[in-house]
Formats: sequence, structure tokens, C-alpha cells
Amino acid sequence: MKVLVINAGSSSLKYQLYNMTDESVLAKGLVERIGMDSSILTHKPAGREDVTEVSEILEHTTAIRKVIDMLTDKENGVLGSVDEIQAVGHRVVHGGEAFKESALVDDVAKAEIRRLFDLAPLHNPAAMMGIRAAELNMPGVPQVMVFDTAFHQTMPEKAYLYAIPRVLYKKYKVRRYGAHGTSHDYVSKAAAEYLDRPLQDLKIITCHVGNGGSVTAVKGGLSVDTSMGMTPLEGLMMGTRSGDLDPAIVPYVMNKEELSVSEVNSMLNKHSGLLAISGISSDMREITEGMENGDANSTLAFEMYEYRLRKYIGSYAAAMNGVDVIVFTAGVGENSVVLRQKVCEQLTYLGVELDEALNAIRSGEPRRITTSNSKVDVLVVPTNEELVIARDTHRIVLNSQ
Repeated sequence: MKVLVINAGSSSLKYQLYNMTDESVLAKGLVERIGMDSSILTHKPAGREDVTEVSEILEHTTAIRKVIDMLTDKENGVLGSVDEIQAVGHRVVHGGEAFKESALVDDVAKAEIRRLFDLAPLHNPAAMMGIRAAELNMPGVPQVMVFDTAFHQTMPEKAYLYAIPRVLYKKYKVRRYGAHGTSHDYVSKAAAEYLDRPLQDLKIITCHVGNGGSVTAVKGGLSVDTSMGMTPLEGLMMGTRSGDLDPAIVPYVMNKEELSVSEVNSMLNKHSGLLAISGISSDMREITEGMENGDANSTLAFEMYEYRLRKYIGSYAAAMNGVDVIVFTAGVGENSVVLRQKVCEQLTYLGVELDEALNAIRSGEPRRITTSNSKVDVLVVPTNEELVIARDTHRIVLNSQ
């Protein structure tokens, strides 16, 4: 089976085409600036030169048609015909309580996703545009939705409920849902496989830290707590998101600055985090460079970021009454040597013993960065959310036939 994986944003669309016989990537790419007359399609066929095309792409239906045209192009394509695509898998950020696992796209499922637009206003509408565009371009091809929130549906009530009037949960489902579930799921399983230990015997803390970030406590292969909340705003300090803060700050600042709800929401999601504290960037690479050059604001931004990440690791060790494995993944987690070093240097009370030489190695493979004497294994595991989507899509479509 060949599976096309789609991750649709409001103005972008990422794709990967898998041959599920050996889980190889036949091609991948990105459509940027959807809605403009200078949209960019970057196509990367396996083992060949990248191809870039600039054209007018005003909506997602055209974007997917362009992707299909490129996949079947005589010179740059990898398919003889669009008919070779036997299933399409979509990343959907929010599945609410309705979806505890990945699901086939049907009218009932689409209606539920639309109902959840309020919980993920930036992501779910874009995912629906991707689903609709795929339906129009590939009618009859089965589609599967894979949810960022599904992995966290195993959290107990004590972890997912907020200490607010219960009627708000009953009426509006106000609760913790988490995010990055496909990544936390993938790297926790990959860590157990790397260590050659049964997943059900392990207490794992997975740290997905990129421009967005979350930490998850994984006990026996199940998510028992996670740092993101009802929305992706709660939890860690991120590139442009505030993370945890006193909720009373919101009405206080709204009153003082005469801000609207949308303005304060924009402030917390797009103008906070590393960007707000450093004053220069939301990118950890630039923050690290500024810190190395003696910039005080960059240093403070890094220290706040590292401190909050380390606090979550400590709290989840307490939540699970111990930890066997800590995993770093995603853009910052996989690439920032100095962040991993600073975090691990302050976890000696857990028995973490960092090997600086191993930590400094850059590799695209799972690896241990602690010494043989360390009581806790700390790993760097490259995430692969697209592969999780492809696998779920393959399994669900096969089972539905």
C-alpha cells in the first residue's frame, strides 16, 4: 500500500508519500504561501534533486492537485498514476473526547471535527480543508484522521480535570487534552526498543521541545499526564507562547491595557515565550548564539526555558514515583547540546549522570547520552510523526476492507 500523509496548515501543506511494504519515503515536500499568487511548492523525491515551483495556489484543493501532479510527473514524480495512492492520512490536532484513537474519515467524523473548531481554531479548520481537498482530488480513496490528542486520552481524571466548577467540563468539555501525542507515542516506543526493555515495565518522561513544546509522563506505555492543557498554550515556555502563568494576569492586563480577548490571546500565543524575553527571536539557535555573545536577555530567555523544562521533568518523576528513561526529541530537543547539558546537570538527584562526549554527538539515530553508571537513561530520539500517521492509516484501512 502507498499512503500519502498530509499535514495541512492554514497557509501551508506538508506531505510525505510512503511505500508501506518497507515504510520507505518515496517523496516528501511542502507547499507554502497558499492563498497567494507566489505560492512555493518544494518537492523532494527520494534519491533525486529537489524541485521548486512557484505559481498561484489560492486554496488547498489546488495545492493538493499540484502535489499529485508533481508526484506523477514524468521527470520528477515517483508514481505512474494517482491511482497508486491507496490511502491518505491526515494530522488533526484536536480530537476532543470523541476520538481516543485514529479514525476513518466519514460524515460523522467530519461533523465532530467541525464541532471541535473552538478548541483548536488555528489547526482543525486547516485539517478539514486538507481532508476536503483530498476528497475532491482523490474521490473514493479512504482517508484516516490521526489526532495529536488521542495518545493522552488514557490520562486519569485527577490529571485531566481542572479545579474549576465541574459544570464547565460537563457543558463545554473544559479539561486537559494535551498535544504532540503522535510524537510522544513514537519516541516512548522507540526508546523501549532501543534499550531492549519491555515498554510496559518503564516509566518514561518524553520531552518534545521545538518551537512548541510539551512534556509527557508515560507509564507502562500509557500517557498519565502531559504539560499542554485544553489548548497548546499551557505548560512549557515556548518559542512565542507563554506557557504556564497566573490566570489572574489575563483580566488584569486586559483592564490596564484595554485589550480585547483576541488581542490578549494573540499576545500569549504569538508574542510571548522566548521571543518576548529575548527581544530578538523565538528560535533557540539564535537565543543560544546571543547567549554565547553575552546578550543578557538571551541568557535570561534560555535560563527560563531550561528551568521550566527541568521543573516539569521533576514533577513527572514525582507523579510516577520514579523515572527510568528521559527522552529529548523535536527540533530543540534533538539539536540543542547545551539545553540537554544544562537540564541533565541539575537532575543528579534522580541519578542522572551525563556523558558530555556522547551528548555532543550529532546523529539522526536514537542514542544514549548518559554514562553506563547513570541510574536514569537519557536518550535523544528523533521523532517521526509522519510515520505514525502512515502506520495508523495503513492499519485502519486494511482492517476496514
